[in-house]
Amino acid sequence: MNKKLALYGGEKTRTAPFTSRAPFGKKEEELLLDAVRSQNLFGKSGTYVKDFEKQFADFYGMGYAQSSTSGTAAIHLAVGVVDPEPGDEIITAPITDPGSVMPILIQNAVPVFADVDPLTMNMTPKSIEANITDRTRAIILVHLFGRPCNVEEVVKIAEKYHITLIEDCSQCHATKYKGRYVGTFGHMGCFSLQQSKHMTTGDGGMTVTHDRETYIRLKLFSDKGWDYQYMADRDHAFVAPNYRMTEMQGAVGLAQLEKVRGVIERRHELGALLCELIADAPGITPIPPEGDREVSWWNFVFHVTGHDPDEFCKAVRAEGVSMGAHYIKDPIFMRGNYLTEKRTYGNSGFPFHHGVTSREYNYGPELVPGAVQALSTVVVWGLHEHLDEKDIRDTAAAINKVANGLGK
Repeated sequence: MNKKLALYGGEKTRTAPFTSRAPFGKKEEELLLDAVRSQNLFGKSGTYVKDFEKQFADFYGMGYAQSSTSGTAAIHLAVGVVDPEPGDEIITAPITDPGSVMPILIQNAVPVFADVDPLTMNMTPKSIEANITDRTRAIILVHLFGRPCNVEEVVKIAEKYHITLIEDCSQCHATKYKGRYVGTFGHMGCFSLQQSKHMTTGDGGMTVTHDRETYIRLKLFSDKGWDYQYMADRDHAFVAPNYRMTEMQGAVGLAQLEKVRGVIERRHELGALLCELIADAPGITPIPPEGDREVSWWNFVFHVTGHDPDEFCKAVRAEGVSMGAHYIKDPIFMRGNYLTEKRTYGNSGFPFHHGVTSREYNYGPELVPGAVQALSTVVVWGLHEHLDEKDIRDTAAAINKVANGLGK
């Protein structure tokens, strides 16, 4: 093999394009066409959304599932169940999508950010507990990149302080921790069905729970505080959005649910192989499998600690393998001014500046040194279930070639 890096004129490791992910097949086509031919795409009066909710709940062994329009909406439903007072606090992750943060602010609560383990990038139980105050109402525990958090420890913390535990499984569908699916440990589990997720309806969300009263409020909150099954004619129980799923999403979701477990098993297998193949690459720190949990690799991530991560990715891209450094680049509360400058509702700064909070809040990188460290070194590659072993071996070869060749 030519060891001269392609970046410096050597031969590329990979010349053929990688196989694109193709999440939809004939079953999705058939069910989607059947939904359209029914002449009704309104979920509340159709069958597909109801069937999808029931089968989703059954898949996870939960009593109830409530559909919605996105993963953000699924989390908003859960926060709506918590029903915080203005100025109450909800703990979440600093490495995540804004969908784990915006629902807190929309309900006039205050996001508080627990730090993460610099290797796995998952929230640590120690930091979660350290951030609990007498205003804390809930924890949104984000299982990042398909790797379950140490959720049992967080369950104990939630029980100790009598606060609600919401699991954000947007990047961690059908993934087992100690033999049990994440999303089933907390009071509620939330899932995104956006295009990039392990199972997808293009966009959409689902929130699961064991508790019937929680489910009723989830259902009411998803439809302007009203549902004919639980409320009198056109009574609306409280202020709430409209997050109704359509029959088209429900139809596609049923087909996706049938194969999501196979998707997870395949990603777990491919990710474990790649970790093994790059384990000895100089300046590279893989995040290895852990015996008590699966890793479903929403994307494959590792750390570049012995090279400049940006230069490393540039060199690997030159080898024919596309990857990027730093993920979201900064803790999520610094990606925009909605928290750093309190740009929330008009110029009000609510809930920060109106006497409803118990303390001042400042959002800077010093709050989460573990997250800052992790984002400085992390590299992301788009692993998916339709890749084959040659794809993995070529990717590993490119990583190893660059790790050994940079700086020489």
